[in-house]
Amino acid sequence: MTMQQVVKRTAADYRWLRAPEWCPGCGHFGVLQAIYNAFAELNLDPANVVLVSGIGCSSRLPHYVRTTSVHAIHGRAIPYALGIKLANPSLEVVVVGGDGDLMAIGGNHLLHMGRRNVDMTVILMDNSVYGLTRGQAGPTLPAGIKVKAVPKANPQSEINPLLMALTAGFTFIARGYSYDIKYTTRLIVEAIRHRGSAFVQIYSPCVTYNNIMTREWYEKRIYKLEEADPSWDPVVHDEKELDTKIRKALDKIVERERLPLGIFYKNELIPTFEERYESLYDPNYRVLPPALQPVEVDGKSIIDFEKLIADRLL
Repeated sequence: MTMQQVVKRTAADYRWLRAPEWCPGCGHFGVLQAIYNAFAELNLDPANVVLVSGIGCSSRLPHYVRTTSVHAIHGRAIPYALGIKLANPSLEVVVVGGDGDLMAIGGNHLLHMGRRNVDMTVILMDNSVYGLTRGQAGPTLPAGIKVKAVPKANPQSEINPLLMALTAGFTFIARGYSYDIKYTTRLIVEAIRHRGSAFVQIYSPCVTYNNIMTREWYEKRIYKLEEADPSWDPVVHDEKELDTKIRKALDKIVERERLPLGIFYKNELIPTFEERYESLYDPNYRVLPPALQPVEVDGKSIIDFEKLIADRLL
């Protein structure tokens, strides 16, 4: 008996032939390369990966990656991805999107993904503007800032994506910077490896419409948590540490003058939605999930319709 040879993939193996349609210098190029690198480091089978996006400049990203992909409607990438993951939990499902798509119209779905703790990853490419529709103020643009495409300064307060994710119940929370590809790659790798709902915000400057929060603006403010504090440990190793680790993460998440990068919080002690479902409803759920269950034999349905809807008839 011969052992099957393990295929070792490189970043180039995930690169699609189509050239990205972004403005020259856009931060999204760095995120795309970090995703190629992360997939290669994890040696993911492209046939077992599903990239899901909504609408926006960032949501074009799945077009440029050699995996199964879904370009869904505005703000609905997360529920679409949840359906895929729960139908077949063996798939590696990753959602990518911008701050407008995931924080505004899609914000409600982000909240409920966090509380469910489904084992999948959300990558937010944050540039604080609606780049695809000519630079209107996005939900992460701070109040009082006037970018060049709007007539007056933004009158609304910004959403803090990491604070939202922590409140929602995400069990892995991190922040990267698109021009630091190596560091962002590491964060994406850790997010995908994490058992539970992972959220990664990536500062990804818009070079066309956001003339305030530029590369230079970010690089005057960003710093890495582990470099500023070599003892930084975001991992919850014991349930007794939970409150302390959440408070420490919160202190860093709400910083405004300086912008920390890194892993803020990681907790694998909380059961995933898949584990809860398996223990409460179906012990064979992950062995034989809905997507893999037979529905017909020789062209004839084997589904007992009355049994299927019995609980709805009570």
